[in-house]
Amino acid sequence: MTTPADVNEVRDPELPGRLLTIERDALIPLLRGRADADFALPVAACPGWTVRDVLAHCSSALMRVVEGRFEEGVFSPESNDRDIAERAEWTNAQVVDELERGMTEAGPAIAKAGGVLDGVALGEWVHAGDVREAFGEPGAYAGDGLPDALALLAWVTQSRGHVPLHADLDDVDEPVRLGEASGERPPGRFIGDAPTLVRLYTGRPVAGAAYELVGVEAAELNLYG
Repeated sequence: MTTPADVNEVRDPELPGRLLTIERDALIPLLRGRADADFALPVAACPGWTVRDVLAHCSSALMRVVEGRFEEGVFSPESNDRDIAERAEWTNAQVVDELERGMTEAGPAIAKAGGVLDGVALGEWVHAGDVREAFGEPGAYAGDGLPDALALLAWVTQSRGHVPLHADLDDVDEPVRLGEASGERPPGRFIGDAPTLVRLYTGRPVAGAAYELVGVEAAELNLYG
């Protein structure tokens, strides 16, 4: 069986698109089944943003990838706010339609980019978890996409030279190796479940989670810190 530990040393260009497709098939039906009022719920992981804001950010980011629109300052907080504002008059259904299109079409563009856009797919998957958490849905940072998300997280942390970590996960058969592997720093060790690991790497709350982290501080793992 292929595990994240097996694949993080060589980039799989199809991995981001595959993750987006899996998440599309899970998230879009969920969104289409929610009342308009649910789109106004606050998202704890993104202070000041509602579910709709998160979805508008996600859809606009993916369409930028699809259309190759990367002006100076793209993906900055200011750019993100402008993208959300541009969709202020859209219906919730229109935002979901654009998100579905982006999750369908962005994979090939990410694959061709050579790795620099791989983190976009990971971010989209994490934001889907943020939305699930806002809705009170179970398994916010889990689901069918988790194996591919872990593999992509392993690759992204390695390619960015992130702090090394060996993760022994309760819900994954093999250990996951994350971060750079130069040997200059002994790897830290994480023991716990995969969703908690994702939360640590993406700055999401871990209050109440049972895990062990040795040889590295939680703040060092945060990709967005």
